[in-house]
Amino acid sequence: MANDPSEKVPPSNPPEDKAEGAPVSPKPAAPAAAAPPKPAAPPPPKAPTPGPIPLDNELVQRLKARFGEAVREATLDRKQAIVLIAADKLRDIARYCRDEEKFDMLVDLTAVDWPKREKRFDIILNLYSFAKNERLRLKAHAAENEPVPSTVEVWPAANWLERECYDMFGIVFEGHPDLKRILLPDEWEGHPLRKDYDILKQDTAWVRENLGIESGQ
Repeated sequence: MANDPSEKVPPSNPPEDKAEGAPVSPKPAAPAAAAPPKPAAPPPPKAPTPGPIPLDNELVQRLKARFGEAVREATLDRKQAIVLIAADKLRDIARYCRDEEKFDMLVDLTAVDWPKREKRFDIILNLYSFAKNERLRLKAHAAENEPVPSTVEVWPAANWLERECYDMFGIVFEGHPDLKRILLPDEWEGHPLRKDYDILKQDTAWVRENLGIESGQ
């Protein structure tokens, strides 16, 4: 018996044949693993900071000719002339620098404490000459309780600066017109910028006595 045409299943379409000789696309290559980052190059070594070098210019020669051994040392540090002098000649050399070398402005007067040194204090004066547009640093060493000549009569600006050094370091400026504390009360004990000063106990007694409270240090 013949099959019912309606029951015939049409044949499926055969897959299309690829053209003979057609190029085959290569499979995409797997991405290469990322290379680890290179370590950062070490920073170049810092050039050493040049230290003070001996100075013997015309100014230093004139100072030595005038004051002899009172001029102890002269150096140049970062273009700054520094002259170390005997402390007892400070006023005389200051006056000479003002009148003869035209250093007419006292920019600053301060001190540094080196407690292990026999002459523990550096007294430092930074000077400026308007006429020459030049700077000069005078420095003197002083022991504890060693008086240092005041320069107030040379530069009136030294008045409060010397009082501050007295207040903070206890340095006595001989000949100062009114040497007393300028930042701390007169009754304060000790000098806070000395490196052996006890910062935790320094004001306990004063605060208790004058404010009636315990110190918050």
